[in-house]
Amino acid sequence: MTKSETRAPGAALERIDGPLKVSGRAAYAAEYQLKGLTYAYPVQATIARGRVASIDDSAARALPGVVSILSHENAPHLDTPDNANLAVLQSDRVAYHGQIVAAVVAETLEVARQAAGQLVVNYAEEPHDVELRIDRQDFYKPDRINPNNITDTASGDVEGALVQAAVKVDLTYTTPTYHNNPLEPHATIAVWQDNGLTLYDANQGSHRRRDDVTQIFDLPPELVRVISPYVGGAFGGKAFTHPHVMLAIMAAKVARRPVKVSLTRQQMFALVGNRTPTIQRIQLGAEQNGRLTAIAHDVHEQTATVREFAEQTALATRMMYAAPNRRTTHRLARLDVPAPTFMRAPGECPGMFALESAMDEMASACGLDPIEFRILNEPTSDPESGLPFSTRGLVACLREGAQRFGWQQRDPRPHSRSEGRWLVGLGVAASTYPARRRGSKALIRTRPDGNYSVQIDATDLGTGAWTILTQIAADALGVGVERVKLEIGDSQLPEAPMAGGSMGTTSWGAAIVEAAQNLQRMLREEHNGIVPPEGLEVRAETSDNPNAQRFSLHSYGAQFVEARVNIDTGEVRIPRMLGVFAVGRIINAKTARSQLLGGMTMGLSMALHEHSVIDPRFGDYVNHDFASYHIATNADVGSVEVAWIDEDDQLVSPMGAKGIGEIGIVGTAAAVANAVYHATGIRVRDLPITLDKLLA
Repeated sequence: MTKSETRAPGAALERIDGPLKVSGRAAYAAEYQLKGLTYAYPVQATIARGRVASIDDSAARALPGVVSILSHENAPHLDTPDNANLAVLQSDRVAYHGQIVAAVVAETLEVARQAAGQLVVNYAEEPHDVELRIDRQDFYKPDRINPNNITDTASGDVEGALVQAAVKVDLTYTTPTYHNNPLEPHATIAVWQDNGLTLYDANQGSHRRRDDVTQIFDLPPELVRVISPYVGGAFGGKAFTHPHVMLAIMAAKVARRPVKVSLTRQQMFALVGNRTPTIQRIQLGAEQNGRLTAIAHDVHEQTATVREFAEQTALATRMMYAAPNRRTTHRLARLDVPAPTFMRAPGECPGMFALESAMDEMASACGLDPIEFRILNEPTSDPESGLPFSTRGLVACLREGAQRFGWQQRDPRPHSRSEGRWLVGLGVAASTYPARRRGSKALIRTRPDGNYSVQIDATDLGTGAWTILTQIAADALGVGVERVKLEIGDSQLPEAPMAGGSMGTTSWGAAIVEAAQNLQRMLREEHNGIVPPEGLEVRAETSDNPNAQRFSLHSYGAQFVEARVNIDTGEVRIPRMLGVFAVGRIINAKTARSQLLGGMTMGLSMALHEHSVIDPRFGDYVNHDFASYHIATNADVGSVEVAWIDEDDQLVSPMGAKGIGEIGIVGTAAAVANAVYHATGIRVRDLPITLDKLLA
């Protein structure tokens, strides 16, 4: 490639961090080797509610290599008035099964784990409540839903419109609890030195982690540093600060040595969050021709007693399709369970499963093709806010996908096509995700060797940020990527928002572009276009996107699925999937395809496999490992194709780009369910789609 080709946004540039990762030279949080490093192993509650009555640690203390043992009786004080989930070892209360009730610090991980197993914890158990059921009497309305949205919305006369509707459906869909399971388990190394604290931590934003720690431990920000240049996946689970971080910091303070806490896969099922289960009622009313007159989406989900998290499950319904009468509601049940958290496309993912399944059912009730039914109800402006769309490529995605997938040959009748002992069906669903941009800071410094140093506290979760930010900087500076030296993942770098909400590239990139423009202006106006021998340093600070007050900013997509269902066994196979997306300007074709394909594969897991099963007797998730928490693997996936339409949305970002990390999962599960229905004539409204639901 020429230099101009390597820096051009859209080029399929190889990952800059790839050689470091495949050679083992990229250090992840648990891999830092520090002098005097010790290991903390948590002891988790075996009850779901009650208190710790007593702890016998005599056997554990007798083991050689044990440095210290922490419990609520000797743990340092934490200031957590607004987040009881982080009040680790602050009292004898137990709020959920798996909560940290003690910990052992030892010279080796093996000794720490052995000693933790020898602690004898006695409990005063109390009755617990861990089941989400629609017949509960204690649902309540939260003040806001994530991230900061109105809980309920209503316009028009929904009930009256439903009564008058020529065609109507009233349906309930459920999704189970899901657990974020990134390849890299959560880990933190804490080091106290000279009254300051350094964390090597797997997270989605070092500044966010630093801010939590400074508040809880009453430290000035300049005395806390969080280092996180490489993260092995997160899916939202590494956005919030979790109890193991508090444990590492407290243990290091007590032991007066560096302490590592590296959670096992099993421990992650209790300590780092999950996606809440949902019960969703969708009511749609339409005229005889299929034009919607009413949309109602009522959601019931759960939160925890230690921290409220209200997933915005019906949010996408507010802007997806046109109808004059509309309602969305969210209600929570506060249960004795681990606190829910972000998980890839929180809200949109489970919410669009219900909405897009219901749209498929309504299309059938109206006698319309599912694609044409969606296009018929395409809004001209945001139905909720009334704002114009910056761009809205949904129809283009549906049309392009239909042509690529061979939709025209689809017989609309369910259970109409078979090949041997396999029933074959095609399904479609739409997808959407907000196109956000948050304020960010960046620094660019010229270097004596003619290169440029670009600094920003961005985070690469394996999504390609190392590469695409280098491309953005090179393009803005007008140089090849080999002349840009990027630094990210450190709270000492200029502050930036976390990697989450599909807003990383747009937020960080906008700040980098502005810094580059500032540098070029300074060179032009003050130095005749020549870099002075002493070099230059410029900073930029952008605000949240002001266009969000004037436009409705979203990405869109359409997912197409072919499903095959065995007549004898009910086994479901998905030989091919296609996703077509309208996601702004693509910065790197290779990493973009990877993100969109990965999201679709995760949506396939959601449709067919994933399901965290809680035992109501004990309040524990029983399938807390990869042996029993099933996800899609290579053998489950046939052909997965990804395409995008040309789009350049300058109202979202100066690069014309939108975020792509989450939209791939949105709609996929519904497309699978719709394809299974078309193949079999059986509508599965409760995920996952297991063979027993088809054999019945």
